[in-house]
Amino acid sequence: MKTLYDVLIIGGGPAGLSTAYLCHKHGLSYLVLESGKAIFQGIANSYPEGKLVYASKPKDAPDPFMVDELRPPDKPVTVESYLQYVQHFVQHENLNIQTEVDFEDIKDERDSLGVITSKGTFRGKKVVLSFGSNIPRELSVYGDAKMVAKNVEDAGKYIGIKTLVIGGGNTAADVIINILKAKREVNDMQPVFWAHKAETFDVNKETAQRLGEEILLGGNIRLLPGAMPRIGEVDEEGVDRLVIRINMFQQADGVDLYHAMSFPMQNVIACIGSQGPVPIFDKLAIQTIACTSGVCRIAKEGERLVLLNSDFESTRKGVYVIGGAISPSYMKISEGSIMEEKHPNLIYTAINDAYYVVEAIRSRIGK
Repeated sequence: MKTLYDVLIIGGGPAGLSTAYLCHKHGLSYLVLESGKAIFQGIANSYPEGKLVYASKPKDAPDPFMVDELRPPDKPVTVESYLQYVQHFVQHENLNIQTEVDFEDIKDERDSLGVITSKGTFRGKKVVLSFGSNIPRELSVYGDAKMVAKNVEDAGKYIGIKTLVIGGGNTAADVIINILKAKREVNDMQPVFWAHKAETFDVNKETAQRLGEEILLGGNIRLLPGAMPRIGEVDEEGVDRLVIRINMFQQADGVDLYHAMSFPMQNVIACIGSQGPVPIFDKLAIQTIACTSGVCRIAKEGERLVLLNSDFESTRKGVYVIGGAISPSYMKISEGSIMEEKHPNLIYTAINDAYYVVEAIRSRIGK
């Protein structure tokens, strides 16, 4: 029989780690499931090197940091220093964390919730969704193309192979620069193809300059403007591939001609931005409410906000949502009414969310 945890925590950022520590402190059995290679992966990916981390707190917030152990120092430190402190804290407390686990779904079981992941199904009495809001977009193609990389962790993996980078912004350009440099250092002339659905690429001046320098030094890059990923397929040899359309010729008889290229998915990196968590809430049957004029003051009209009670429990019983996934606001059910609640995307907010959720879970489980 698989272990039944009191709490399963999806996401190892400030909210998830604070939840884990408080469960650990109060004797609740728990497990953190993090999709990245390490905890705080979202902060590591989104904070530029050397950026300072502040112990920011909203002016109107009455509470202190409820988990002082994870509070950033009053004197700002670099993100690298803060992450190093957090790593030492996790090791010192021996927190129960599994990394490189992709969350997929939640199913209701007779006496628990089953969390379905890339590493199997885990069982918990309660589930806390503590992933951030910067969830990478999936490629919108027919078939299965979800296994393509979303960023480059080891540029050396792309040496000796034709590589496809999808996306027209700075992130895609940075990935290409890293790969071109790695290839140049070993005299690898296999090209990097840069595809974007628009006809123009949009990068800032500094990034464009660095990319130009790599090209002048011999970087082999092929631009594919107006290219569209179309199909994820498996070839005759069992290799997962992505087919990308690079040209389309419309014919008078209605039978259009296409030029396309096919890359093994392990050669593809999709830097196509991030999305909010609403698609995940939809998949999990967690109710959201669309903002209309007069209802929302913080979110824009038409945006959908998750519906939570005062304990951060969603309309899916036993499933709580905290941290960046509900910023900058959410819909709060309180005393029979529903109102938009401000929720800044701060480490302070994430930590304090965790405190209130663990208190609510303790009272329900009786620990």
